[in-house]
Amino acid sequence: MHLKRATLAAAAAALLAGTTGQALAQACAPGTSQQRPLTYPVTKKVDQRDDYHGTTVADPYRWLEDANSAETGAWVEEQNRLTQAFLGQIPERAAIRQRLTQLWNFERYSVPFKEGGRYFYSRNDGLQNQAVLYTVKTLDEQPRVLLDPNTLASDGTVALAGIAISPQGKHLAYSTAASGSDWNEIRVRDIETGKDTQDHIKWVKFSSTAWAHDGSGFYYSRYDEPAEGAKLAGVNYFQKLYFHKLGTPQERDILVYDRPDQKEWGFQAEVTDDGRYLVINATQGTDPKNRVFIKDLKQKDGKVAGLLEAFDASYAFIDNDGPLFYFVTDKNAPKSRIAAIDVRNGKWTEIVPEGKQTLKGANIVNGQLVAEYLADAYSAVKVFDLKGKPLHDVALPGIGSAGGFAGKRGDTETFYAYTSFTTPTTIYRYDLKSGKSSVYRQPKVDFDPDAYETRQEFFTSKDGTRVPMFIVAKKGIKRDGSNPTYLYGYGGFNVPLTPAFSVANLAWVEMGGVYVMANLRGGGEYGEEWHQAGTKLRKQNVFDDFIGAAEWLVASKVTSPAKLAIGGGSNGGLLVGAAMTQRPDLFGAALPAVGVMDMLRFHKFTIGWAWTSDYGSSDNPEEFKALVKYSPLHNLKAGTCYPATMVTTADHDDRVVPAHSFKFAAAAQAAQGGPAPVLIRIETKAGHGAGKPTSKQIEEVADRWGFLSRTLGMQAAPVTAAGPSSGGAAR
Repeated sequence: MHLKRATLAAAAAALLAGTTGQALAQACAPGTSQQRPLTYPVTKKVDQRDDYHGTTVADPYRWLEDANSAETGAWVEEQNRLTQAFLGQIPERAAIRQRLTQLWNFERYSVPFKEGGRYFYSRNDGLQNQAVLYTVKTLDEQPRVLLDPNTLASDGTVALAGIAISPQGKHLAYSTAASGSDWNEIRVRDIETGKDTQDHIKWVKFSSTAWAHDGSGFYYSRYDEPAEGAKLAGVNYFQKLYFHKLGTPQERDILVYDRPDQKEWGFQAEVTDDGRYLVINATQGTDPKNRVFIKDLKQKDGKVAGLLEAFDASYAFIDNDGPLFYFVTDKNAPKSRIAAIDVRNGKWTEIVPEGKQTLKGANIVNGQLVAEYLADAYSAVKVFDLKGKPLHDVALPGIGSAGGFAGKRGDTETFYAYTSFTTPTTIYRYDLKSGKSSVYRQPKVDFDPDAYETRQEFFTSKDGTRVPMFIVAKKGIKRDGSNPTYLYGYGGFNVPLTPAFSVANLAWVEMGGVYVMANLRGGGEYGEEWHQAGTKLRKQNVFDDFIGAAEWLVASKVTSPAKLAIGGGSNGGLLVGAAMTQRPDLFGAALPAVGVMDMLRFHKFTIGWAWTSDYGSSDNPEEFKALVKYSPLHNLKAGTCYPATMVTTADHDDRVVPAHSFKFAAAAQAAQGGPAPVLIRIETKAGHGAGKPTSKQIEEVADRWGFLSRTLGMQAAPVTAAGPSSGGAAR
């Protein structure tokens, strides 16, 4: 199984020598010359076969599921050695890394919020691995560092995962995640002194933190401590909601709510601003539908009571006016509406009816409803009174994404962030009395936004569905099929893709690439019907949409198959794996990141069971038939010419466990019938992506674009730009 390091380096060099993206993409076509293929580490196969409803399925790389074994560790080392040997001989990579470092070095702010008479926000000065949390009492005073996560680990691999401020502004409850893990630990800091208390909570995952109105403690959700060796891959069931009283050990925390009869239920708690009610959002996996329970905190022995238990729609709590609770819901409204429910009698009142645009969320600030919508995948914001009367729209700078607008009923101001593909995230203060926005923080980035343009195009998918996509490029590109193009997608879990500024994508476009983001079914761009059209037995629609976007780009001569790369992460990694196995002829390169590649076993690890709401399960005979038809791992065919592929994952990914990527990479290397490289890049001390240090992000993007610069036959990347700019609106 072991190859010498020199042998791997030589193999990588042999493939690089004289090989362009055009040659790699065409090498399998009749009459073309073959390039020397890469020599891969030999990955052993085992005789593992499983019976699925009468169908036998082989799983020869099952042993790679054991991430803790020495054998898997040795395989990881060999694969990383081969990948780094290949990447290390790409001269463009150093220039790309240099330019990324220049671009990344700019101030970035989060949206401020106010609690207990103070403002709180985070700031990254440019190349800090983690953003620093600050607090001020007035917006014009000198900020004070409240928490610097960069001091928690020398390599920046401990990240701030969540914060909650007590209503009096006295304490900060903060959760941290190490090496990208979903497991969090909660600690408490005295805001005035900056010192931590003795409070320490462990085994927290997928949890909110909600302070009691008097600041005596907080509500949080946790799982039981996993068995030895099961921390990263063990299945997570039976989440429980607890109350932690300040100054007491975790062992004395009070169990507030659990459901021993419902192992898949998860709980997110929120205390109403008036302190009267505890609102419990009960979820089941990743299904957007949910249940809502409440507890009257004024009653000494008040019990948790069901408010919305039918599990028939999504209900997002906004705010309450005594017993009148406001929700955003898609009940009888696929694009969502705002309704009020009287918790005393269950009576519904529609406040804002469903419209043509997709309602994504709302807040009550200054006694007004501030509602955030999506119009063809970009933001629109509208303001209503509490009876649903339209007051005005919030004027946004262009076609982009806006988010924030938090606050309390009596606040007259709120803050929001606006971004587009060519506008770095800018923070605005919004005066609800005047309806005017003013810039609070505007970054300066080392590029000229006027050199680029953004277009929105619509294409027709296989079944006739009209699907949008955004195309970002330098102005004046020629449509002659020669443009290196990176097509990105997700298409799942009701998640919308909207315009956003990205240093990584800016560097790609600077290199002469075209960036394309497709708004596929399965996402949340057009409401719940759009989402459901890409789930379970309809999941193939998502892949058809993605392939349809690629075919449009080729037919429109934006690019050609030899110059077209596809990318996506997590569910988007599944998307890339499915697309490259279904249409290997359509792409020159593929970059599946932390992907769900084994669709028959995903539900057997950590939180994977929760994804059955979107995917279905191989335990179900009909769903198995659909899953096995597109599962990337099970649709690789020996001798097929697959595009140049670099799989990426991380050793601490406890959401989509790295075994998915390990098995897919091993199988793809064995199946590859052409000379295009099939590599896997395995990051260490990192997880699914959240909280990744800036330094690791830069290295990963440099490797990604370096890989594409070689496999798509691009020119060397630029290392300078026109100069600092505050960005501009998308066009």
